[in-house]
Amino acid sequence: MEHGCVVFVRKYVKCQLHGDVMHTPPIELHSMTAPWPCSMWGMDVIGAIDPPASNGHRFILVAIEYFTKWVEAESYKHVTKKVVADFLRKHIICRFGIPETLITDNAKNLNNDMIDGLCEQFKIRRRNFSIYRPQMNGAVEAANKNLKKIIRKMIERHRDWHEKLPYALMAYRTAIRTSTGATPYNLMYGMEAVLPAEVEIPSLHILMEAKLDEADWVKQRHEQLSLIDEKLLSAICHGQCYQKRVARAYNKKVRPRIFTEGDKVLKYILPVQEEAKVKFAPNWQGPFIVQKVLPGGALILAEMDGQVFPQPINSDMCKKFFI
Repeated sequence: MEHGCVVFVRKYVKCQLHGDVMHTPPIELHSMTAPWPCSMWGMDVIGAIDPPASNGHRFILVAIEYFTKWVEAESYKHVTKKVVADFLRKHIICRFGIPETLITDNAKNLNNDMIDGLCEQFKIRRRNFSIYRPQMNGAVEAANKNLKKIIRKMIERHRDWHEKLPYALMAYRTAIRTSTGATPYNLMYGMEAVLPAEVEIPSLHILMEAKLDEADWVKQRHEQLSLIDEKLLSAICHGQCYQKRVARAYNKKVRPRIFTEGDKVLKYILPVQEEAKVKFAPNWQGPFIVQKVLPGGALILAEMDGQVFPQPINSDMCKKFFI
């Protein structure tokens, strides 16, 4: 009788729709790595920021280079598709060359005919992550968090944050990143930046260079340039070790959920959906049919009447529906 009760509850539709949300990942972590500097960039938008800056700006468009962790950012009143295209040309292509890959979310200002045309013109490969899946662009999400934290500590008035943005970027670029073991400035330019504090209180680095004559300075500079490749290789090794540590910790929490084509599943109701705003709303909606299983844990779902969803969804937002 106990087994019969368990089976009944397991198949009861309301119990399935109101079941607890699953927080354990169903698949192991898949890390993205950039093969060389300036080859892979991720873009995202911070905002809307309230209250806006004194110049009316409410958004920050952020881009991060995946190898060196170099960050570019600019504030705007509105982030339109033209703003994104101009930012891509001015701050990335004209300064660092044409990247191989551009990673963005599914926002319309980052995914449109103008951006598609620009990427097609310069042979840039586009990669979009699953809807409501910011973890897939974790590098730029982490950069957003750190930039906001730095700006929060620097501002004196809530409406002058746009004036502090260049200084926040300098602080970010000259700080050692855990994932590379070096500063973004060093990996990008092959040397460390001279900080304002080193001018006010001369550091050993400044004092040593001040005493060098021209011949010794040229010799030292050649030695620094000869070590650039070694620094990049060291950053690659450090990054691989860091990713292995993160993956090892993440994979311990994995509880596999296997999906095959034709399975009936329920989809987690996201907090931003209208269905979630009702007090006693269910946690899940459906059922849906798994139309296709993609590599890396993404699923293409379809309604019961056969209408296919245009965007893939990650498998950690689904659970099997029992009938």
